[in-house]
This record gives sequence, structure tokens and C-alpha cells, in this order.
Amino acid sequence: MSKKEKIGKTVGKVVLGIGVAACLIGNLALGAYQLRESQANDKKILKYVDRQLKKQAEEAEKENSYQEDGYVVGDSYEIMSTKAISDAYKSGDVSKLSKKEKATEKQAKEILEKITKKCKTDYEKELAVYEWMYKNISNDSSNTISISNRASDTYTPAGVLGGKKAVCVGYATTFRMFMEMLGLECHVVHNDYHSWDLVKLDDNQWYHVDVYSDVSSSSKYANFNMPDGIAAAGHEWDGSGLPEATGVKYCYPVRNAVEIKDLYQVPAKIKQAITKKKSGLYFKFKNKVTDKDMALSETMMNDISNALAISDTLNGEISASAYWYDDGKESYVLAIFISSYSDTPNDNSELDEKVVKKIRKLVSKTFDVRLTDDMEDVVDREEASKEK
Repeated sequence: MSKKEKIGKTVGKVVLGIGVAACLIGNLALGAYQLRESQANDKKILKYVDRQLKKQAEEAEKENSYQEDGYVVGDSYEIMSTKAISDAYKSGDVSKLSKKEKATEKQAKEILEKITKKCKTDYEKELAVYEWMYKNISNDSSNTISISNRASDTYTPAGVLGGKKAVCVGYATTFRMFMEMLGLECHVVHNDYHSWDLVKLDDNQWYHVDVYSDVSSSSKYANFNMPDGIAAAGHEWDGSGLPEATGVKYCYPVRNAVEIKDLYQVPAKIKQAITKKKSGLYFKFKNKVTDKDMALSETMMNDISNALAISDTLNGEISASAYWYDDGKESYVLAIFISSYSDTPNDNSELDEKVVKKIRKLVSKTFDVRLTDDMEDVVDREEASKEK
């Protein structure tokens, strides 16, 4: 091999070595870059995980900080725990209960045995409790004569079951007690001036129940098993410490809807319902409900409300409200609730009509006046006559 050829081979090896070294340096640089990127991504992931964990911790803290028992509604009515009673009922051991708690447990037990005898599902039991309370517990907003040791206890199950009268807290705590006795999770939801219930059924979903409001407006089922969206139309609450109510399956209008052709049939059906003293109508439609249908229903209900207000035969004593319930099948059910202000339950509900008429006739004769069932209307006419 010539000297020239040897030099050429040596140069070639050097060039090749430089190329290999360059590749190695490049690979090392790329590896370092990728490592830095990987570490940066890892940091981002860790920060994201930390944020999520912090968020979950804050939400858990809110849930734990929600005060149910011990909260005072309207500066007067404390939400009292009923856990001891429901636990004793489920275990069959009432030995640790106080005398008052034992009496309450006994009353509640007898009621449940009677009203849930034929019930097979949790929903049927819940409905039975709601219907019993709606029928048997009257609103305590219209007292004329105070009753010692009774009026002050209209906010606990003991007072409610004993006196058959309740304020909103009384309805809510009594309903919760019944639900917990039946093994259902239930919360008392509240704000500063009102309280109601949130119950979990066997579909693993939560529903709002406000027996007090339904009794107050004589509008049965209007506030029974509502999702958050419907409940929010008439209720205010801090939802951060409570589970969301998004159930559909056990919403009363969804379960009891009847099919009609279109919205143009609704006014006549509302008129019929008023005549027959029905408090609720629930409609599903042959065709899928559109935004146009919803807009039309808004106009229709405004017109119906105005018609009810100026009707000579109804005297403004009837009102109607409407809500669109998601039916869980990509459409909606129209629920219409009719409230009657003249039929609001009171303590006279258990009195014989003849007895009521007898005492009214006696008072009318004694004071030389004419008393009627609706004295507000009479007073208005008398005042109008005097002004003339």
C-alpha cells in the first residue's frame, strides 16, 4: 500500500469517527431534550393531580361542613336529629330511647305498618308516606288560638305526630324520620327561612320533596320528587354541601303522564281539571317536543293565568303553573299544577260539616252578622259598600 493510500484511509477513518461522534452527540442532545420535556410534562401532570385532589378535598370539606341537625330555620325552629328513633326502629331495640322518643317511635311504627302494608318498592313506600302526611298533617300557619305545649312543638316529629300540625321544619324532619326508618337516605335541605327534604331512591338518584309547600297550596305532588332544575324554580339552597338531584325515573309527572295530540288540547283539559277539583295534569306528546312547543306553552300558560285571575266564577282563587320535565327519553313531559287557595287545609278538616254550620249560625245570630265560608270576600264587599 502506497503512502498516499494510507493517508487516505486514515483521513476516512477520522471523518467516519467524527461523523459517529456527531451522531452520538446529537442523540445525547436529543435524549437530554426529551428528558427535560418528559420531566416538564411530569410536573404538569403532578400539578394537575394536585389541583384535582385539592378540589376534591375542598368539596368533601363543604359536604362535611353542611349543617343539618342543629340548624335553626327562621330564627325559631331547630332541625332536630331523629337518628336514634330510626336506628331503634330498624334494630328493634328501643331500650335506649327516652320516654318521648319511645312514644314517637311507636306512633311512627304503627303508621308505617298501616300505610306500607301493600308496598313492594322503595318508591311506593315513599309515596305512601308523602300521601299520608299530605292528608293528615295540616299547615301550622293559620293558628287562631294557641295551644299550650303543642304549638311550640310543631317542628319535631313528636309534636307533628301528636298534634297533626306542622311548620316546614316539622314536615321535613318527620318525613326524614320515616325515610330513615325505611332504610332510605334522606337529608333536610334548608335556607334561612324554609326547609324540605332530599331523598335517595333505588335508582341511586336523589329527589327533592316538599310536603309543606304542597299542603300550603293544596297542590298535591307539585313538590314531590323534583330534580334540581324543577326545585330551583321555587326553592333556594346552597348545593355545595348536598348531592345533586338529577333523577328522572321517579318524578311523579314522568311516571303518570298521559299522551295527547298537541298543546291545543291543554286549555280544555285544565278547565275540566278545575271543575273536577284535580290538582295535577301530566302530558306527553305523540311528536317530540321542540323549542317552538316550549315557547308556545309559555304564551299559553300566561294567557291561562290571566284568564283564571279575571274569571267571575273562580274569583281569583285558582292558579295554574307549568313545568317541563325531562322524561329521560330525549323528550319532555308537561306538568301542570293547579293550586286552590280556598281549599287550603286547616283544623276544621276533622270537624263534621253540621257542627261547623251550627257554630257559625250561632255566632252570626249573636253578633247580628252574616258569616260565610269565604269571609274575605264578604269583608271586601262590605268595605266597598261603605266607601260608596
